[in-house]
Amino acid sequence: MLLENGSDFARTGRPRLDVQMSWWGMSGLSAKLEAHTVEERVALIAEAGFDGINGFIPPPAEADRWRGLLERHGLSFSVNAYPKTAEDLAQFLKQAKTYGGIQHINVQVMTPFLVGEPAVELLRELDRLSGEQGIPAYVETHRGTITQDLLRTLGYLDKLQSLRLTVDLSHYVVAGEMHTVSDEAEDLLLRLLRRASAFHARVSNGEQVQIDVGENGEHPMMAHFERWWGEGMRGWRSGAGPADVLPFVVELGPPPYAITMDEHAGRTAEIGDRWAQSLFFLRTLRRLWADSTFE
Repeated sequence: MLLENGSDFARTGRPRLDVQMSWWGMSGLSAKLEAHTVEERVALIAEAGFDGINGFIPPPAEADRWRGLLERHGLSFSVNAYPKTAEDLAQFLKQAKTYGGIQHINVQVMTPFLVGEPAVELLRELDRLSGEQGIPAYVETHRGTITQDLLRTLGYLDKLQSLRLTVDLSHYVVAGEMHTVSDEAEDLLLRLLRRASAFHARVSNGEQVQIDVGENGEHPMMAHFERWWGEGMRGWRSGAGPADVLPFVVELGPPPYAITMDEHAGRTAEIGDRWAQSLFFLRTLRRLWADSTFE
């Protein structure tokens, strides 16, 4: 599937969807999936039909191993960064260039209490550094970071026309307790989607950040997220060039993101099947992408 997708892209030159599996999301699944080594887990991700992996810059001793695995399986690779300052991101970008082959950097800016003009200036500098180094860096909409508030983030976008986002709507749905979605919330989220260059797939019910939506997406919140993801895809495609790629990371985290039976007693058996849900999201995203075509 991966080689066919790649060949089709090379032949047609069309913008394409790149569905990546979160390496963090593989945590706690090794025994269940009987994939204990790095090699086994990377092979499993490829065999499942994912286009790539979202993870972390490998340490120098592991760099060649990871390059070889990604090349062998034809997988793209994106990484996560957690800067507090422009200097932090500058250093991270140097490491990313040294490793090479990184599709994009997902940036969680770890300054949740920085607001107003200082926050705008920090985001402006991070955006400048990304452009200067030639590695796309997208700021994630995430609780506990500079973008933890929906209205604040929209204010940043008004002032920074080139700033691009990794949109993870689960954080704003749970932060805003959006178990019902008002017209006002819908309008605000659509404004956000227009600046998305990447997405994370996770569903919140407005009370928990990550839920099991059911084997076939029966949970009522799934319809909202499908609508938003589809709208984001259509908006992205409307401005995409023939060589552009839309990364969409399936990111279902281990406990405490995943709801457990009895966490207070130290028993962390999860409610739901994260791997099955990851595969369901993979299929859903492929379907939404097919439905988003303008042809």
